[in-house]
Amino acid sequence: MSAPGGDNTRVVIAALTGNLLIALSKFVAAFFSGSAATLAEAVHSVADTLNQVLLMVGMRRAARPPTPLHPFGHAVESYFWPFLVSIMLFLLGGAFALYEGTHQLLALHRGEPEAHHGSSLWSYVVLGTSFAFESYSFWVASGEFRKMRAGRSIGETLMHAKDPTIPVVLMEDTAALVGLGVALLAVALSDVTGWSGWDAVGSLLIGLLLGVVAFFLSRRTHSLLIGESASPADRRQIEALARGVDGMKGGVTQQMSMHLGPNDVLLAIKVAFDRDLTVSEVERAIDTLEAQIRTALPHMRYIFVEPDAKYAMEKDPQRASMVGAER
Repeated sequence: MSAPGGDNTRVVIAALTGNLLIALSKFVAAFFSGSAATLAEAVHSVADTLNQVLLMVGMRRAARPPTPLHPFGHAVESYFWPFLVSIMLFLLGGAFALYEGTHQLLALHRGEPEAHHGSSLWSYVVLGTSFAFESYSFWVASGEFRKMRAGRSIGETLMHAKDPTIPVVLMEDTAALVGLGVALLAVALSDVTGWSGWDAVGSLLIGLLLGVVAFFLSRRTHSLLIGESASPADRRQIEALARGVDGMKGGVTQQMSMHLGPNDVLLAIKVAFDRDLTVSEVERAIDTLEAQIRTALPHMRYIFVEPDAKYAMEKDPQRASMVGAER
């Protein structure tokens, strides 16, 4: 599990600073060069900048303490805002790029005179500089992502990581670097061939790229938002801890868990107790198990342990009714 706050904040601030500077420079380049692909990249950077702001908002809101209205805290904010970011990525970046590219291609198809373009030098300089800025942000995010992997494959980490912040930033930066490459190629082809349609094609490709990334991120963050269980490794460790507690040799008979946030898990388990335990001994065993789980898995923030009445009744119906009434 990642530590809450620190590393994520560093990654998001690096991406926010870089994207803000890049967006401003791209708009200047798009104004002087008239390049649709450069303009699409400028809007893409604006979307990325807003996305980082939303991620910061999410991290701050998720850190708020529980309240009577929200007794399990606000950790789910860590999932809501990245989900919103994935939607914004397409709506602001992808949709505009698709519109701009389609508009320019239709204008060429209708035979409308091409708008006068300024020097492409602006686009080359700014897109090249932007590539350097994005590379730094990508380097920061990929460094934190490597820590998250912990020996897993990239695909497995992206699909199963419970903290979406770093993967979201990494995917954004990857899309930005690929988009910059597409924009540079589109501007160069337009220069060499003299046909501005390449610029429009570049804008369309950037829009499709952002759409694909937004679709993947929205599916992943949506799954987290509606509640995912603890990892298989965590579940196995909980079962092993239960079997090691005196009086719980029957082990865990049912286990349900849900990530409320990256480091906030709600855990509810049923345990088969030895049939000769008293109610007080059952309570002590539960307290022992809870303490061991919190020590081994501190992200298990809310733990509920229930004796398995069905198992107990099969062994001793009278004692099962006593345990159920007491709990």
